[in-house]
Amino acid sequence: MEKKELRIICNCCGKEIHTEPMADREEYLKVTKEWGYFSRKDGEIHHFILCESCYDRLTEHFCIPVEKKMQTELL
Repeated sequence: MEKKELRIICNCCGKEIHTEPMADREEYLKVTKEWGYFSRKDGEIHHFILCESCYDRLTEHFCIPVEKKMQTELL
């Protein structure tokens, strides 16, 4: 059985995000939102991925900064 390679693409800039266990592996943000009854998008499920650079560009313009905590144990 052949292993199918999954490509992860940033929805903002279109860059391919490398996820293979190699030295150039990259992190990304994956968001899934199920819109509810009181939304104009009722019943829709939205999904997008941002590379770390696009995440940084987006969050630097927030009026209220992202809450950050340091992880004490890295696996």
